[in-house]
Amino acid sequence: MQKKFLWWLIVGTKGGKNRARIINELKERPYNIHQLAEKLELDYKTVQHHMGVLEESGVVTSSGEKYGKLYFLSDEMEENYPTFHEIWTQFQK
Repeated sequence: MQKKFLWWLIVGTKGGKNRARIINELKERPYNIHQLAEKLELDYKTVQHHMGVLEESGVVTSSGEKYGKLYFLSDEMEENYPTFHEIWTQFQK
């Protein structure tokens, strides 16, 4: 995962802040969409949309089906988490 891609995903897109918040939560433990929506105080459909973007981009993976589907950071994202964290820290300033 390239640093440029992570910059685009977090800073260069409208929903980047929410995607970054999701990534931070998934770093701690897996969640399903409903749990993330509650934890982040976001609409279920908003989280569902962002999870689709993150999964399609290879940032997250999932296991299970429907309501019980859990999301995890992909191995590649785990390896690149320090780069993500650096970008997220700069973005929040």
